[in-house]
Amino acid sequence: MFHQCAKGLLVAALSVACAAATAQAWPSKTLTIVVPFPAGGTTDVLARAVAIKLGAALGQTVIVDNKAGAGATLGAAYVAKAPADGHTLLMGAVHHTIATSVYKKLPYSFEKDFAPITTVALVPNVLVVNAKAPYTTAKDVAAAAKAAPGKLSYGSNGNGTAQHLIGTQFQMVTGAEILHVPYKGSAPLTTDLIGGQVEMSFDTITPVLPFIKDGKLKPLAVTTAKRSSSLPDVPTMQEAGIPGIAIGTWFGLLAPVATPKDVMTRLSTEITKIIQSSEFKKQMFDIGAEPVGNKPEEMAKQIKEETEKFASLVKAGKVTIN
Repeated sequence: MFHQCAKGLLVAALSVACAAATAQAWPSKTLTIVVPFPAGGTTDVLARAVAIKLGAALGQTVIVDNKAGAGATLGAAYVAKAPADGHTLLMGAVHHTIATSVYKKLPYSFEKDFAPITTVALVPNVLVVNAKAPYTTAKDVAAAAKAAPGKLSYGSNGNGTAQHLIGTQFQMVTGAEILHVPYKGSAPLTTDLIGGQVEMSFDTITPVLPFIKDGKLKPLAVTTAKRSSSLPDVPTMQEAGIPGIAIGTWFGLLAPVATPKDVMTRLSTEITKIIQSSEFKKQMFDIGAEPVGNKPEEMAKQIKEETEKFASLVKAGKVTIN
């Protein structure tokens, strides 16, 4: 009996020792933050800002891997299938809560296959046009689009992204008819917007802010309920006379759902410290973002609520993607 007890205690002790060794061993190799958009967009900028500081905190290299396409679902699918060992993370965004409703079939479940770490930042979206465009208000755009249905076009980061849905809601609210042109990300979209290939976009502030500042693009209205501290003179849609639009874009880090709890706790702790640092806060202000750094359960609640909200909007706007 004594031998059996001793044997049982030894096994238990070894199990604890193994678990401790596993925790200490992490991270044992380079970490990868997968960005489901091309380089140069808001998701990419935020991921790189976190990666540098996270690498220093963990004493391990953290790289950013851009896997763009299919409205941000390509990169998400890759992370969902990655080993759940804390070495592969997703810089998720509001687009993923929309994709759940607009894609008929996804190779993953955003709510079930991912474990939230923290929301990194919130970024307002802004209606921008080429600086040479004749419009000075959001109402001007709506009037021109109503006068010539389908003639004007707006670019987005892809089918089923926040930009696509804001454009859809803008048309529903104003009765305008605007052609949707999907891109793989903000960088190619902004290039075409400056070049005059598309008339407008409802992109996040980050990629367009430098071009607003140097006079190549003209901001007409932000799509959030409050004005942006980075563009304090730009009215909200409500203030511009177009009610009912209050959508911003959040960005946050997630891991495959079976990632060990101790690894998730360490990630959450280290990343939240980064977000709360004065240096990071200044970085965010410079790109038009508002740092968040909430708890995993708060991020999970946010994902659930937004998934339900966008499901209603997708249904009303009859947005579908095969």
